[in-house]
Amino acid sequence: MRIWTTAIGLVVVAAAGYGVVSFVFPEALHDVVAADAAQQEQPPAGGPPPAFPVPVSVISKTTVPVYLEYVGTTEAIREVTLQAKVGGYLQETGITDGADVKEGDLLYRIDPDDYQAALDQAKARLQGDQAALEYATSSQKRNAALSATGAVAKDTNDEKTSLMHQAQANIMADKAAIRTAQLNLGYTELRAPFDGRLGKSLVHEGALVTAQTTEINTLVQMSPIYATFNPSETDLALIQKYRAGGDLTVDISIAGEDKPRVSGKLTFLDNTVDRNTGTITARATVENTHHELLPGQYIKVRLHLTEKPDALLVPQIALGSSQMGRFVYVIGEKGTVEQRFIETGALMGDKVVINKGLQAGDKVITGNLQKIGPGMPVQALPEQPSAS
Repeated sequence: MRIWTTAIGLVVVAAAGYGVVSFVFPEALHDVVAADAAQQEQPPAGGPPPAFPVPVSVISKTTVPVYLEYVGTTEAIREVTLQAKVGGYLQETGITDGADVKEGDLLYRIDPDDYQAALDQAKARLQGDQAALEYATSSQKRNAALSATGAVAKDTNDEKTSLMHQAQANIMADKAAIRTAQLNLGYTELRAPFDGRLGKSLVHEGALVTAQTTEINTLVQMSPIYATFNPSETDLALIQKYRAGGDLTVDISIAGEDKPRVSGKLTFLDNTVDRNTGTITARATVENTHHELLPGQYIKVRLHLTEKPDALLVPQIALGSSQMGRFVYVIGEKGTVEQRFIETGALMGDKVVINKGLQAGDKVITGNLQKIGPGMPVQALPEQPSAS
């Protein structure tokens, strides 16, 4: 039973000859009536709780890559220690430390004066021997003619012929000496044998360089570059299976990055398995055009094997775990929360492949997970279809 409390004010207004009576309801009466009406609109105690709003991701089928992941290192395809083939004082450094160079670029120059002088001497010796050859040849011809008439002994003619042949041999030796002097003079210039990047110079102008002993600098090839990693022997059969169907792509990224920096092809599998580690050495050749990777750097290697159609992806933030295993919450047919235990597969960025436990069209709850539980009524916020 409701008890009404009413306050009525009475105001009497008198006028000449007659009276007018007015009844006025104060504001307090209006507030009481409004409060009572609101009380009547409330649902009776013990009714169902309101549905809790939650964000969802609608699961759909998509094609995803199947890959294996490893930790590896980069290696330069070519790396050389620069040494001079001739000795002398270092006269000039042609390029700064750490610079990228092209094949044929001048790197260092050794004082060439001694080698230029040796070349000039060899050329002068050739000119002298050429003159001697001319005389020996002329003498041999005269003696040959006289020997034919008996005016000169045959032994004398043979001697002149021998001297001519010796002069010819001297010419050949002189030409070889000139070639050697030219080579030595050329060796005073150290040029890049291939495109690459220099390290830190170990000697500087004025230092005495010993032939084939003094280490001057190092040069490494930057592109292409090797990415070396070690698959387990259990992965070997799988790799060989898909490699038989064509080249396998390898994506390379560095620590702290999910997006690959460069990609390449698997080009080498060793012929033995390491007994101590149970792994095999594998190597990919990667184009490093922009020099984003350096030799010796630790990398993450993703070896792409094939494509998996009709895969189901779920945001990683939707996953929970318990002693029973990993699970997700989905909105069931009655609009209540259902707990589904799942089997996960490969990671795909911020999503994970679901191998078992879900099907296309399921609405996976992706937020407010700590505020819900199985059987709780929920209402989906605007859907966010899972990306492929």
